[in-house]
Amino acid sequence: MAALTLRGVRELLKRVDFATVPRRHRYKKKWAATEPKFPAVRLALQNFDMTYSVQFGDLWPSIRVSLLSEQKYGALVNNFAAWDHVSAKLEQLSAKDFVNEAISHWKLQSEGGQSAAPSPASWTCSPNLRCFTFDRGDISRFPPARPGSLGVMEYYLMDAASLLPVLALGLQPGDIVLDLCAAPGGKTLALLQTGCCRNLAANDLSPSRIARLQKILHSYVPEEIRDGNQVRVTSWDGRKWGELEGDTYDRVLVDVPCTTDRHSLHEEENNIFKRSRKKERQILPVLQVQLLAAGLLATKPGGHVVYSTCSLSHLQNEYVVQGAIELLANQYSIQVQVEDLTHFRRVFMDTFCFFSSCQVGELVIPNLMANFGPMYFCKMRRLT
Repeated sequence: MAALTLRGVRELLKRVDFATVPRRHRYKKKWAATEPKFPAVRLALQNFDMTYSVQFGDLWPSIRVSLLSEQKYGALVNNFAAWDHVSAKLEQLSAKDFVNEAISHWKLQSEGGQSAAPSPASWTCSPNLRCFTFDRGDISRFPPARPGSLGVMEYYLMDAASLLPVLALGLQPGDIVLDLCAAPGGKTLALLQTGCCRNLAANDLSPSRIARLQKILHSYVPEEIRDGNQVRVTSWDGRKWGELEGDTYDRVLVDVPCTTDRHSLHEEENNIFKRSRKKERQILPVLQVQLLAAGLLATKPGGHVVYSTCSLSHLQNEYVVQGAIELLANQYSIQVQVEDLTHFRRVFMDTFCFFSSCQVGELVIPNLMANFGPMYFCKMRRLT
């Protein structure tokens, strides 16, 4: 009976002309509506697993779990507030000023003859920066910042590794400074904290990001500095800066757009691993080379540039530095020298975990005991 029924069904299927079925009764699979969307954060993790497992080898599992864990922050003291009072409050939380503690320790070692590397005076770390962090393994959080007695916010919470490019830039009093890709504004604020900027140009192409930068400046910087001649905020195409203001600046920070690795693993909003942004992601290294080249062209001969990203990718880090240096040599006959930051790494290795195999520059890698970064930075000097 079952066999007869099955044979009958087959015969019936042969006779049915599906073309005569009314359209309203037909079933058509709607791929766009029915297929589950693949989250950008998952695409990012897949991409990182494929590329970083090769780049970092046995280190990748540790970096991976750290990237997926809660990030650690530092509190950058606002020198425009009552900074001594703010520092005392942060010390009461058992946090330490990692910048001044590291430099003081290095000075003692140098004076005692325990270190053969250059003293802090010779590698000109940007002055007057105070940033508090909790010890390795301490996952305490800082309370949200609030306005102080002078009407500006007392401190700025940031990935403490983001301060390293500003420290490495080595600002000196009276410097004319360019922050080529300034928004959202943490590094711009840090540059102003040094008290060294005779003029600071803060630029970003994105109007929405410029709005965030302006908000930070309004919250942390007094009106007379913000609205005077000391700070200039612009929204120009940074790739053209060498044509606009060539040979102008003593110090240039080029903190380029990148894959923002940690953000890409945690936030769907504005995630560069969205399928719609695939082409944008693929041409990132080209944009980065163009921006770094523009920053170098805007620098005076003898001036310094720091290139930085918050990506682990050597395609966005070392390869971009080498590409920009070759571009300037070939197209402009300008010679650029990469500065050795080995001593810089040694000074701050008690706070951060550094990758020891960078071809050029330095890379802070996330580590569960010190979950800062990623942050890549490379210092260059324009020779001609």
